[in-house]
Amino acid sequence: MPDLLIELFSEEIPARMQRRAGEDLKKIITNGLVEAGLTYVAAAAFTTSRRLTLTVEGLLANSPTVREERKGPRADASEKAVGGFLRGVGLTRDEVEVRGSPKGDILFAVIEKPGRPAVDIISQVLEHAIRNFPWQKSMRWGTGTLKWVRPLQSILCILSDDSGATVVPITAQGIAADNKTQGHRFMAPKMITVTGFDDYRVKLKRAYVILDPDERAQVICHDATNVAFASGLELIEDKNLLAEVSGLVEWPVVLMGRINSAFLELPAEVLQTSMREHQKFFSVRNPKTDKIENFITVANREAKDSGATILAGNEKVLSARLADAKFFWENDLIVAKSDLSIWTKALKNVTFHNKLGTQFDRVKRIEALASNLALAVGADIKEAEEGARWAKVDLNSEMVYEFPELQGTMGSYYIKASGRSLAVAVASKEHYSPLGPSDSVPTAPVSVVVALADKLDTLTGFWAIDEKPTGSKDPFALRRGALGVIRLVIENNLTLKLTRFVELQLLRHEIEINREQASKDDLVVIEGVAADAATDGVLPATISTILDGADTQIGGLIPSIQKSIEQVSIDLLNFVYDRLKVYLRDQGFSHDVIDACIAMDQDVDLTSVVKRIKALSEALKTDDGENLIQGYKRANNILSQAEHSSGVEYSYGADLKFMENDEERALFAALDKVGADIAAAMKDQDFTTAMTAMASLRMPIDAFFETTLINADNEIVRRNRLNMLSRIRTLCLSVADLNKLDG
Repeated sequence: MPDLLIELFSEEIPARMQRRAGEDLKKIITNGLVEAGLTYVAAAAFTTSRRLTLTVEGLLANSPTVREERKGPRADASEKAVGGFLRGVGLTRDEVEVRGSPKGDILFAVIEKPGRPAVDIISQVLEHAIRNFPWQKSMRWGTGTLKWVRPLQSILCILSDDSGATVVPITAQGIAADNKTQGHRFMAPKMITVTGFDDYRVKLKRAYVILDPDERAQVICHDATNVAFASGLELIEDKNLLAEVSGLVEWPVVLMGRINSAFLELPAEVLQTSMREHQKFFSVRNPKTDKIENFITVANREAKDSGATILAGNEKVLSARLADAKFFWENDLIVAKSDLSIWTKALKNVTFHNKLGTQFDRVKRIEALASNLALAVGADIKEAEEGARWAKVDLNSEMVYEFPELQGTMGSYYIKASGRSLAVAVASKEHYSPLGPSDSVPTAPVSVVVALADKLDTLTGFWAIDEKPTGSKDPFALRRGALGVIRLVIENNLTLKLTRFVELQLLRHEIEINREQASKDDLVVIEGVAADAATDGVLPATISTILDGADTQIGGLIPSIQKSIEQVSIDLLNFVYDRLKVYLRDQGFSHDVIDACIAMDQDVDLTSVVKRIKALSEALKTDDGENLIQGYKRANNILSQAEHSSGVEYSYGADLKFMENDEERALFAALDKVGADIAAAMKDQDFTTAMTAMASLRMPIDAFFETTLINADNEIVRRNRLNMLSRIRTLCLSVADLNKLDG
């Protein structure tokens, strides 16, 4: 069985496109081969900055012959019907068969499609792939029509077996395929003739080209770590940069340079970001000083002077870059040490959203919400307010203008320089977190408060103006924001009822949205509601109380705002709970257990929901827990059928004097004891104890069903037993909605 080798050689392919291009080449070619009848054993794609390579092993030499039968009309059908059938199968009347059937003679066409040589199929599939390759961005060059990411220079396409290698004939943009490639652009530019993939890979390495991007990355990481270690330094890991640099070079040569001492006092994040973004340098830390003092660059060739000239040029360019960064840093420090409010006032000129005001407006809302959240989180109220007030302070700094990815980080430096507390400074750096599922979650109380306030303000704001995610579109990253709220609450084990804070912030948005059309009296009442709600509890009740006592001539806007807040709050909290379900499924919990616990009263804190889910999951892993569910469902089914048929509600409690056997009385006593245990445990939010207590009902319920006939002839006994079942249902549902459980 022959092996196929394809190489598409071009000018430099952007590093960010290489891995995706290799996957696309493999998918397009192998799918095309299989569709044409050529199966294979294995396939692998490789990329460098100048080539896409695909190897396919164990390919069929020819596609198999295919025999197909098609049934046509009756032999005596109309000439028009027969003619249409013949044209469809591409045969004449003499070439089709006539076969007898109970309904008369039927025409059958037997079509044989002979197999095709692999060379012909590969040529067709590869040409189609080149002409239709899904580059993210592509270009045309010269007078041709072919589009490629960069000008295509050569095509290598050979089919090899024990008898030798055959060039697959294909021409694209005037480039004919052959069995030749090129080595390294500078170190081995001569043409190389290859006979198969193993030969190709070995000869490329001799020509200073490492074909496998993972191997190049390993070489870079290994050599960089060793070079730094040899000088008593530490390489700072950067996986994204490593992946990018491994796509920029074909023969990586690691060189370590030194940062000019004039720039060593710059914050480490500034040095690292500037070197990574502008120069693609790795940062190297001195463990003795804990400062970034060196850098590692990866050259694409071996130099006669061991890289001294390359390093000298890189150090010169880096110094120019860092001189700009130092200028920005020093200018920003002057502002930070004199008056930070210059930057916060400037936020009045920065629009957050045309319907939600400026960044200054947003900071004011976040500050107000942070004050409300501080007590629930356990943070100092003044520090929480201050943390929110200065969290966005660096958005107008020169450094963040140059490096937007440093927002928050630079703010922490400037806040410390202004003489404010460490907790406030750290909050600026951490309040954007978590940015994703793998990002760490802040744990410092002030940071948690500001991060929660920031995300809740964003969510409530966009819900207030009806800019919610739709389908796969989420331009404002609201799903990520909701997940951030969930993780902040759960991973910090916060007891926090979201409803109150969501409604409170929605009211603040409604005040701003309706400010122009509202009367002064309306605004006085509404803003009073916001102030009272911050301390009095659930918002709608507060609005209703003030509305009831308000002058009938004012408050005309309040009912519509109240209704809007109630509806929007429910919708937003449902969205948060949907994201919670996704988060919990990713944690390994089953969907039915999640639904059983989330179906309970949603005006609870997320941490309690998760504790309940964990406790129910553990309970269901035990025999008692699993069997109790079956007993509960049996009780619920019998009770539901009785309620449906008689139209009577059996919720008045069983009476001990109407019980006829010991099992009834034992269950009655167990329900009394377990009911008290569950009530106490639920009050303390000790869900594990509550679930364990509920599971202990398994044996008395089983014994009850084994010995007791529910539908007794005596109507009083029957009703008493149904009331017992009702008590089982009520008690179990107080812990979780067991009806949601599968099985």
